[in-house]
Amino acid sequence: MERAERNAWDATGAIDRRGFLALASWAVAAPIRAAESPPEIPADSPLRLPAVDEAVLRAAGFRKLAGTHLTLFTDLPAAPEIEELPQAFDLAFPQWCEYFHVDAARHSDWRVTGFLGKDRSRFEQARVLPADVPDFHSGFSWNHRLWCYEQASDYYRRHLLLHEGTHSFMNTLLGHCGPPWYMEGVAELLATHHWQDGRLTLNYFPAEKADTPMWGRIKVIKDDYSAQRAKPLEMVFEYRWPALSEVEPYAWCWAAAAFFDRHPRYRERFRQLVPLVRQKDFTARFRQMLADDWAELREEWQVFVTDLEYGYDVARAAVEFAPGQAIPPTGGRATIEAARGWQSSGLRLDAGKTYRLRAAGRYQIADRPQTWWCEPGGVSIRYYRGRPLGILLAAVRPDEAGPLSALLDPMAVGLETMIKPLSSGTLYLRINDSAAELADNAGTLAVAVDEVPAP
Repeated sequence: MERAERNAWDATGAIDRRGFLALASWAVAAPIRAAESPPEIPADSPLRLPAVDEAVLRAAGFRKLAGTHLTLFTDLPAAPEIEELPQAFDLAFPQWCEYFHVDAARHSDWRVTGFLGKDRSRFEQARVLPADVPDFHSGFSWNHRLWCYEQASDYYRRHLLLHEGTHSFMNTLLGHCGPPWYMEGVAELLATHHWQDGRLTLNYFPAEKADTPMWGRIKVIKDDYSAQRAKPLEMVFEYRWPALSEVEPYAWCWAAAAFFDRHPRYRERFRQLVPLVRQKDFTARFRQMLADDWAELREEWQVFVTDLEYGYDVARAAVEFAPGQAIPPTGGRATIEAARGWQSSGLRLDAGKTYRLRAAGRYQIADRPQTWWCEPGGVSIRYYRGRPLGILLAAVRPDEAGPLSALLDPMAVGLETMIKPLSSGTLYLRINDSAAELADNAGTLAVAVDEVPAP
């Protein structure tokens, strides 16, 4: 989709950045607390799973769809989107194996029996749902069994099946799913997918809303932000099971997993959690892995949540942190890449002093339907978040971080401006563009920073 069409809503005005204000009381380094362990679901669970009686299922109106790794019984009428579900499940299996470092050849006989129906009463009528399975909103899995209710879109029906399939895979082949935030975050991460012409891609970050009908995770985040209910990571890590009866926590767990799994600094540590899923101190161990980066991580999470939209490019939008040095008497210089998010200028500004910022250069901010060239003043034919697309932005990140990142409230620099910081800190710079549209940017601009002598 063309830029001008895809982000037409951006012209409505500047974003309200108050979404985290209600959380300002959270400590900069919140204490590490062990997350509540998820319910144990061992392979020898005492849950009595009834034998699958195909005659009873047929009498109840269910038919059988068989794949290599999924046998699915459903009471839904035949349709291509239903018949292809076992195929999608089979294509997910090697991708699960790769993500979780499981030998696919060794477990080639791994198989799940699933039930897809209109409501719980249909499963009970077919005698396939034990009475001690708790009420569930959309789907539930227990080792090699899973149950899914019919959904309002073909995409979300498939998403739900893959979500529950991820739980089954982790419980049976890893022995556990980890604490709630990780269990549901990873299931959402891998179930969010792209399906076209019989090809399946798991762990897909939707480029636009139409990619994932009825999924709605990004909308939940944006709505919570607008209502000043944005969650810091500490709150996501501490989700307990009663809260997971609602849809909202699934969105935040997905957001955390997607952020960690795509971020160039945190991805490796996040992937190292797979062998730890059975550990009671799982979250505390992860917090220890992140301890040296926690202050920066909290800020990046705030930037991610504030700017989240379809197609968000986590890697390119990653903040390039580096402490600033004093500006030499001859002035300071910085080079800023158009295809990146916030970047440290390497220059430190002192509180109360006045500085002149001047920018120059010509860079690309789009490549369709033709190359869009831009200079630091931005282009007036399109605005993003109330400012010209491509205009140079600046923020001073204080030496002592507060509860809210200074990067959430930048000032426009354009070709030239004067700045007098209230707090001493490092100057950060970026061009004004969507984090979903950095990939088609190219080039750099030069920024000169000079102290203005006091009168």
